[in-house]
Amino acid sequence: MKPLFTRGPSPESRIVVLGLVATALILVNLYTDWLDPVRERLSSLAAPFYWITGTPSRVGDWAEDQLRTREELVEENSRLKHQVMLLEQQTQLLAAVRAENTQLKELMNSAESVDQRVLVAQVIGVSPDPLEHVLIIDKGRSDGVRDGTAIMDASGLLGQVVEAGDFSSRVLLITDADHALPVQVLRNSVRAVAEGTGDLYRLKLRHLANTSDIREGDLLLSSGLGGRFPAGYPVGEVIAVRRDPGKAFADVDVQPRGLMNRSRFVLAVIGNEDVDPTEGLAPAARD
Repeated sequence: MKPLFTRGPSPESRIVVLGLVATALILVNLYTDWLDPVRERLSSLAAPFYWITGTPSRVGDWAEDQLRTREELVEENSRLKHQVMLLEQQTQLLAAVRAENTQLKELMNSAESVDQRVLVAQVIGVSPDPLEHVLIIDKGRSDGVRDGTAIMDASGLLGQVVEAGDFSSRVLLITDADHALPVQVLRNSVRAVAEGTGDLYRLKLRHLANTSDIREGDLLLSSGLGGRFPAGYPVGEVIAVRRDPGKAFADVDVQPRGLMNRSRFVLAVIGNEDVDPTEGLAPAARD
């Protein structure tokens, strides 16, 4: 009589068989591509299960977003605003550093073309008096700067030192009403004297004969007469020439080339030693 329940393989033998099958599958997967189609098929079948198992997490995130309090939203908004402000500040600082580096490079290029010894100085202040055009630089007698030292930037001449302290100096700009300097026209070497008008954007050529060969667009250079300013450096560009037949002199307006109110770094030309400190100043400034 057959027993109702037959006894199968023992658990130990089943484990051994399954282990051999698993080992065989691993070896086949490592050294052949026979199982690639099966793996791709199983991945496609398993995708819905992965999506289902991730549903509780997604539902929890959605519920958390929907149930957030107004205070939390306000706090997060404030934090994000602060981060934006910090990033904008860093961007502005980076732009300022780039602009500063560009200006210093331009100054170095100008310094290479100056035969005399030059010194880079930083503008640390301006005169509060609107009737005088004066800068304060961070170099003084201890650095070799003295009264009469010519000051320029990468674009052209700016002015000269009128009061040199131990560690800082006052610079009178060429646009000040008490300043004058000898210039010449690049095109034909006609000489003249450019005087300040009290306007940062305008100089005047005084006592220039009506018959003088000068026209709009002419570039004026420092003539070097008097030894105050280096010869051959841009001073300004003629922007208007008015001739009245009834007058002996032409009325000529000049726009300065130097950045009178924008230069942060300047060059002090400290190579001249034997010059008159009042050279280049109008009579009112000499007294």
